[in-house]
Amino acid sequence: MSYGFGIVGIGMISAFHAKAIGAMDNGRLVACFSRSEEKAKRFAKEYGCRGYSDFKAFLSDSELDIVTICTPSGAHVDYALAAAEAGKHAIVEKPLEITLSRCDKIIDAYAKKGLQLGGVFQSRFYEASRILKEAVSGNRFGKLVLGDAYIKWFRSQEYYDKGGWKGTKALDGGGALMNQSIHAIDLLQWYMGKVSSVSAFSGILGHERIEVEDTAVAALQFENGALGVIEGTTAIYPGFLKRIEISGTRGSAVLEEDHFNVWSFADEGEKDRRVREELGKKEEAKGGASDPSAIDFTGHRMQFENFVNALDEREGLVVDGIEARKSVEIILAIYESASKGKRIKLR
Repeated sequence: MSYGFGIVGIGMISAFHAKAIGAMDNGRLVACFSRSEEKAKRFAKEYGCRGYSDFKAFLSDSELDIVTICTPSGAHVDYALAAAEAGKHAIVEKPLEITLSRCDKIIDAYAKKGLQLGGVFQSRFYEASRILKEAVSGNRFGKLVLGDAYIKWFRSQEYYDKGGWKGTKALDGGGALMNQSIHAIDLLQWYMGKVSSVSAFSGILGHERIEVEDTAVAALQFENGALGVIEGTTAIYPGFLKRIEISGTRGSAVLEEDHFNVWSFADEGEKDRRVREELGKKEEAKGGASDPSAIDFTGHRMQFENFVNALDEREGLVVDGIEARKSVEIILAIYESASKGKRIKLR
């Protein structure tokens, strides 16, 4: 079955959604929505769909099955709830929303309507990410000891000044963690399991005229007893690829964007040699370390394909609303710890 997609909000990330949908075999872009009629028409012309500046009219499009929500982070909930009321499945860009109560409103609305809800975490779909998840699930690391995420990126002052909503509490919900580091934080908890407590510091160290952190550091304790660290910033020039380190009593792996710097286990086989050869460190790797547009749409395409395959009951949904909520919970706990100067336990 081929599903009709519609994009809500046509900022930078919407182009990646449009290209990803266009590359699908079982999806097609039929509509887009922007409050600006001019922007809606321009986007519709570029990507071959119908453009709307009236949201009710957009939701009434007869070919629309799935909406992807690309509005500013703090403006997800109203569009998501309206789409649920209209009977549309939804895929919401990260973060799902900027408070847990808003996340829960979205999750509950889709559950009550019997509709499918997904959150965008395309990094889970890269080959190296999946191989690392399989290794953790297969207990190849032995007892997990440390799980760390390092997101040392760079965003210029101009990025925040021209962004409008970027760097604001109301619509960004947070800074280097909520906007940029959330993909790595999602992967970290996917690998390591639930975070039980955090102790953190944060600050605005490299920018002006923003309301949220551009740098944060947190020490983590996981429910399984392992410890970890999250370092996230947008203030470090020139910016480096995100790095996740998983270490245990029987093995260690260092994932840098979509390749491994380290892949080493006490008990190894031929597959491990192939992993190092095929997914070892690359001289050139893409990522949003210094340029938010320096990503491709492959991960989004794979995630959208998983979403429609789940609708057709051909495979399980990898990132549902509950999964998308987990990274938001960790980030908000880090903010609370940094603000109050004390350790915060997660529920």
